[in-house]
Amino acid sequence: MKYYSILFLAAVLALLTACNETEYVPKPKGYNRIDMPPHTYVSLKGDYPYFFEHSTHAIIRPDTFSIAEPYWIFVSYPQFKANVQITYKSVNQDPKKFQEMVNDAYKLASKHQIKAEAIEEMVVKTSDGKTANLFRLEGEVPSQFQFYITDTTTHFLRGALYFRTATKNDSLAPVIDYVRKDIIHLLNTLEWKE
Repeated sequence: MKYYSILFLAAVLALLTACNETEYVPKPKGYNRIDMPPHTYVSLKGDYPYFFEHSTHAIIRPDTFSIAEPYWIFVSYPQFKANVQITYKSVNQDPKKFQEMVNDAYKLASKHQIKAEAIEEMVVKTSDGKTANLFRLEGEVPSQFQFYITDTTTHFLRGALYFRTATKNDSLAPVIDYVRKDIIHLLNTLEWKE
């Protein structure tokens, strides 16, 4: 009888512990909450051959890379660890030089083809009739948005958005969209100085 009691007790214990086992359920992916400030703008200060309005949440810093030329700057967003690198070159009425600059802009955008899921080019007219070429890059690329704008004879300005973070681009989507709107405002307020 004692043998059956022990066997019965072992069976009940086995059933009770088997019922308490829970299956592993992975947690859903979570994303950091990023609060976006309102879009407000100030005029670019300094002696540049161009003028535009930039976000009040951005700081203008000189480009200090060894290959930097005069008038190259960063529109830096410290809150988002983002930079819009602005490069400027004078065309000097040289059609060959102008075409080289356009080719370089396309080359720099296409360098991301290895990691890009898509590169969408858009040609847009600014509010005062200038033409700007925009490149929206999707996927895990270092630069998600690039552009250039020129008058084809005297001025050529190119820009590219970069982040100083390893965060995945899908998590950065709200910030990318926020800065993209600031870039569109920059292009719409751009004026060349003679």
